[in-house]
Amino acid sequence: MIDKITLRRLLPQVFRGSEAEPPVCGSEVWVRDDVTFARPTSYIIEAESGTGKSSLCSFIYGARTDYDGEILFDGTPVRGYSIERWCELRREALAYLPQEMRLFAELSVMDNIMVKNRLTSYRTECEILDLLDRLELRHKADVPAGRLSVGQQQRVAIIRALCQPFDFLLVDEPVSHLDARNNSAVAALITEEAARRNASIIATSVGNKLSLNEYNLLKL
Repeated sequence: MIDKITLRRLLPQVFRGSEAEPPVCGSEVWVRDDVTFARPTSYIIEAESGTGKSSLCSFIYGARTDYDGEILFDGTPVRGYSIERWCELRREALAYLPQEMRLFAELSVMDNIMVKNRLTSYRTECEILDLLDRLELRHKADVPAGRLSVGQQQRVAIIRALCQPFDFLLVDEPVSHLDARNNSAVAALITEEAARRNASIIATSVGNKLSLNEYNLLKL
């Protein structure tokens, strides 16, 4: 379980040496002061394209370590975590929807979701079909993911991300290809799932925000 995630003077190493002309408005470093994400509050991180929103999600998820500064889970620096510890956290505490979605184009919608669910045993097939129904995708259950529109693929990837327990749900521009109606449907589903787990949502945005009713806004 993770209750708090703290970022301390965080700077992607790709920005190292550019402090004189920082990518973040007027700040010496990307996250100059301590920033803490605490359950069950939800957050939207807003920044221009190319300023490191996707990197931030990857850093928190432990997929990348090319940053200066510190990330702490409940006060403990994560740099010392073993692979086994990261695997445990990704099964039980951290869910992640990357911007590129990482669906298998040749697999059906249902099979893409079940790849994750077989690892977690978190949902029944009926529950997954109900989630597809909520996002108006049930009729696509047997269609290869590569034949879907990008917006449909985004909704499939969101359902897949919800097939596990989590304390923090990291979603990187999750509604960038969705219209207002589908944005609202996704936001309602994600909010409901987070509330059921007493969890936080950390969503990035470059313009089209996830339509959460309540959230704290962090601008980079």
